[in-house]
Amino acid sequence: MGGIVLLIGRIVFSFFFIYSGFNHLTKLSTYAQYAGASGVPAPTLLTAVSGVMLLAGGLSILLGIKARWGALLIAVFLVTAAFTVHKFWGIADPMMAGNQAAHFWKNISLTGACLMFYGLATLNPARWPYSLGRESTSSASGTLG
Repeated sequence: MGGIVLLIGRIVFSFFFIYSGFNHLTKLSTYAQYAGASGVPAPTLLTAVSGVMLLAGGLSILLGIKARWGALLIAVFLVTAAFTVHKFWGIADPMMAGNQAAHFWKNISLTGACLMFYGLATLNPARWPYSLGRESTSSASGTLG
């Protein structure tokens, strides 16, 4: 039962990042404008890099391949975006500040989920149930199946 629950969690969690990464790359101009307006340097380049990070991280978690790296890629994106794009402090308009605060804290919360995936993959380095990742040479003491 735990393996199915982990699979469902991986699907739900990773879809958001795969979809977002796809949008970063296919709507690069729009996303880069938003990033540039938020003060992000080299917005087109960094938007493209972040799109690749999101796609790679999301696919990694979904497929269970190098999940620790995938979780770290997403976490780095989330924390960076929280502090560079969603700077709610100093926004005078309370509605805009509230919107950016919601995005900021969403990113921070999702970073916590990434750290949990990282911890899961570290504590149990064997292949996850229903994943394409190869079994690690060092087996874990517990299983998720």
